[in-house]
Amino acid sequence: MGKNLAEKILQRYCSEEIKKPGQIVPCRVSLVLANDITAPLAIDSFRKMGATKVFDTAKIALVCDHFTPNKDIASAEQVKKVRLFAREMGIVHYFEGGNSGVEHALLPELGLVGPGDVVIGADSHTCTYGGLGAFATGMGSTDIAAAMALGETWFKVPETIRVNIHGDLGRYTTAKDLILNLIGRIKVDGALYKAIEFSGPILERLDTEARMTMANMAIEAGGKAGLFPSDQITVEYCREHGRKEADLLKSDDDAAYALNLDMDVSGMAPQVACPHLPDNVHSVEDLEEIRVDQVVLGSCTNGRISDLREAAQIIRNNKVDQNVRFIVIPATPGIYSQALEEGLLEIFMRAGAVIGPPTCGPCLGGHMGILAAGEKCLATTNRNFKGRMGSLESEVYLGSPYVAAATAVAGRIIHPERL
Repeated sequence: MGKNLAEKILQRYCSEEIKKPGQIVPCRVSLVLANDITAPLAIDSFRKMGATKVFDTAKIALVCDHFTPNKDIASAEQVKKVRLFAREMGIVHYFEGGNSGVEHALLPELGLVGPGDVVIGADSHTCTYGGLGAFATGMGSTDIAAAMALGETWFKVPETIRVNIHGDLGRYTTAKDLILNLIGRIKVDGALYKAIEFSGPILERLDTEARMTMANMAIEAGGKAGLFPSDQITVEYCREHGRKEADLLKSDDDAAYALNLDMDVSGMAPQVACPHLPDNVHSVEDLEEIRVDQVVLGSCTNGRISDLREAAQIIRNNKVDQNVRFIVIPATPGIYSQALEEGLLEIFMRAGAVIGPPTCGPCLGGHMGILAAGEKCLATTNRNFKGRMGSLESEVYLGSPYVAAATAVAGRIIHPERL
């Protein structure tokens, strides 16, 4: 019996033969990640274990991105703790201030993750790197502390759901719409501790950034990982971002799957997840009477340059509705710089948007976009749980960059083609 992508990648880092799902296996790791919220907890556990050094100073990344630029004294103390630990341990990949950005956009941009890697992070959206063909998953801070010291962890080999996507994408239908539609179908627990392996002819039309958007939200269906095969599109992305070694990687023809799911996306309109779960998904056409107070374009899901370009196509020569706060957050300094060079930031500013520095910020209700009671927001982020972006009495809708920009102009959720 052949191996699917999850099994194939884990086998690379495991000395035991991987025979079936459910097997408990020890694995070496390629990279260990934590941020300004989760790293302090991991550092405390690291100390309690009696560890005195990390396993490899070049295979740990500490990215201060959630409450940064520091929003208050407490967040400043968190970052200080991470900074001092990074200095003490000689950690190469420490990011704060002008070199920092949203972690799951930053690390691929710097070539620190790639095909065939095993990456663990103290952040649930670590699964983003599956868009590059890596087995990447979130873990608790205690497990991260152990991995920082030992360079290994353990996994229960997950079952895999294979999603075959085919059909013709509409003009304004994006990768965000595909993953929202999938989550709407299988629900938030539909892939609980399973890997989601994406396949089918539609992959040829998805660039690496689009694939990372889909892998990013595998966790919203309960997934352990979201995985794309590594093809020539992946290899070219890696080379462009300084990663010299990038293997082609795909599942075996006779690999076994817990479920094969077929998705025909022909005729699919843009999708929107309504409060208060990512699986409460509807066509944008069914929601066009819902007015909003805020629109957020950014996050580890849709804060990349391709996302900004899509939104700029809609917002160009338009004005943000006077009753809407349109917040645009490029995910990394590199993306910010590129958007500046391409004139995208000027387009947004002329339309009446607020441009923020690279940060997670409003996505988790951190800062720079908190919602008051009764307010509604359409965001390109990945979660819309009750109170996620502020008040427990606020509401968050999830959509694509196209839908976000159109909504900012119209003042209500709207299909981009109506503009």
